[in-house]
Amino acid sequence: MTWIAPQIERRDMPTAAGEREMLQRWLDWHRETLLSKCAGLTPDQLVTASAPPSNLTLLGLVRHMTEVERSWFRQRFLGEQTGDLYFRADNQDADFEDAAPAGAEADFAAFRAEIVSCDAAMTDHGLDETFAGPRDRTLNLRWIYVHLIEEYARHNGHADLLRERIDGATGD
Repeated sequence: MTWIAPQIERRDMPTAAGEREMLQRWLDWHRETLLSKCAGLTPDQLVTASAPPSNLTLLGLVRHMTEVERSWFRQRFLGEQTGDLYFRADNQDADFEDAAPAGAEADFAAFRAEIVSCDAAMTDHGLDETFAGPRDRTLNLRWIYVHLIEEYARHNGHADLLRERIDGATGD
C-alpha cells in the first residue's frame, strides 16, 4: 500500500489572546496549512515541480521548513549542535533538490518531530530573551516567531500554486 499524506484539521485562530499564545497559534496555523496543502497526495505528487526550471515541490517545502524550524529555534536561539537534516555544505538547496518519493513519509515524520522538539524547547523561554543572530544582530525569541510566521505565509502561497497545478485543488 502506498503512503498518502495524511489529512490535517486546522484549528481555529483565537480572536483575542495574549501575545505568546497569539504568536504560537498563528505559527501552528501556518504549519497546519502547509500540511493541509499536501493532504491526500501520493509521494510522487508531492515531488511534482511547479514549472521548469524551478525545483519547488510540496515535499521540498516540508523539508525546507523542517530545516528552518530547527535552524532558528534550536541551533541559533538555543545554540544546540543538532546538525542539519537536509542542508549540505556542497548543496544548500538539498532540501528541495534531494526530495524523493521514497522519503516522503520519513520527511513528514521529521517535520512533525521537529515541531514537537522546537515547541518543547521554547516553553521555558520568554519572548524578550535575546541571542546573537546573523550579521551580528541581536534578535529575540519574538523575532523568530514573527519571522517563521512570515516564512510559512510566503511558502504557503507557493504551496497553493503547487497544489493547484497537481490536482486543481484550491482553498485557504
